[in-house]
Amino acid sequence: MTLRFVPLSLVVLVLVALAGCSQAPKATSTAARQAAALEANRKGEAYVRHGELENAARSYVEALRLSQSLEDAEGIAANAINLSIVRQRQARFAEARSALGALKEQGNLRFSPLRQTEAALRHALLELDERKFSAAEDWVAKASGHCAERCPLTGAIHNVRAQLALQAGQLDAAAASARAAHDASRSAGDRAELANALRILGIAALRQGDAAAARAQLEQALALDREMGASRKIAFDLLALGRAAALAGDRDGARAYYGRALAVSEADRDGVAAAEARSLLEIVDVKKEGR
Repeated sequence: MTLRFVPLSLVVLVLVALAGCSQAPKATSTAARQAAALEANRKGEAYVRHGELENAARSYVEALRLSQSLEDAEGIAANAINLSIVRQRQARFAEARSALGALKEQGNLRFSPLRQTEAALRHALLELDERKFSAAEDWVAKASGHCAERCPLTGAIHNVRAQLALQAGQLDAAAASARAAHDASRSAGDRAELANALRILGIAALRQGDAAAARAQLEQALALDREMGASRKIAFDLLALGRAAALAGDRDGARAYYGRALAVSEADRDGVAAAEARSLLEIVDVKKEGR
């Protein structure tokens, strides 16, 4: 599992419709705040698509505030998770964790097992990003505990386990978890996690020195990510495909992939991926010139 934003529109539209059934002033005020929360959430999504992460964070903070004022558990969960994702992308990990604190159950406010699973996975990914692998494993276990039978996040849980195995250099275990994620995601129709599983399988093959197998998996991931318009994932796929080409001795192919990854990253305003693409381009050019 990687960064995935939580839609709020359906939840809020239903609540607005229900509030509209009453003519009481309090209900009208509630409907107005629910509509405002929806609008703030939409703005956050739009800002994310344009790479304007600070503006996205401000919008999600406002949507979260409005949801908290209404004790709307679904709205709180969705906006807290989205805010956490944005802060993680900004490498502001303390703030990302703080955002998830909004999901602590209080009084009669309860969060569904699905939302609790999502929050636990977000914690796991934060720990993974900071290379706190033991803590990440603990959070994955918690996510698994919240995830009931036929849970739609089973594929995501397997993918996070696969990433942990990759970090530990356990390539066979990583591939096994990614295959489990692949099967679960395909059954659930979850294209995002299916693409993630294919990317992990490609990276595992790459680290095992099998450029052909890596390319086959990564091209499938790239096709899915293009269908979904997932710019950040497209850049990851292209970077890995460049490495596969380099492993196969195809420096021109590697350079082409890295160049495409750089263009996508710059358009997405992703400075980290862009920097990695530039670094890999420099390495390819140095090797090509034989310096």
